[in-house]
Amino acid sequence: MINNEVPALSHDATNSPHTPHPHHHDAKGFVRAVEHASEERGLRLTPLRKEVLELIAAARKPVKAYDLLDQLREKHGNAAPPTVYRALDFLLENGFIHKLESINAFVSCHHPAEAHQVPFLICDTCSSAQEVCDDRVAELIEAQAKALGFRPQAQTLEVHGTCKHCHKA
Repeated sequence: MINNEVPALSHDATNSPHTPHPHHHDAKGFVRAVEHASEERGLRLTPLRKEVLELIAAARKPVKAYDLLDQLREKHGNAAPPTVYRALDFLLENGFIHKLESINAFVSCHHPAEAHQVPFLICDTCSSAQEVCDDRVAELIEAQAKALGFRPQAQTLEVHGTCKHCHKA
């Protein structure tokens, strides 16, 4: 399934850490998981941060910062870009969302309670994005970097193409 589906917060017994598994779009469940993770880590999920998170979680595809700003202005009228960017920075720094660098947009993280690096499959036709939850990809990149004496600080892997739904159309 290729779209920005929000988290399956637990794996069933048939899923190994290396088995790609589906995610289900449950925006409210995702927000609750982030609230729980914030509480456990002693983080302050302010009302504005939570509202930005809810907007991202409700989106079925990656959302740009200025689209978030427009949505906030509909509700609050006076929202400014720095306000949105500060909320996005908090959510990114704590692993609750991902930034898709190639399209400058944001998506919910499928596993907000755990730190991880994941690649994304991005459809150039419908703009959907799918988080690929397979630890082997990040491990392979880490191993190759180590073998070359390279010390990675961050990973961004985004694969562009056409999702199965658009390919069939």
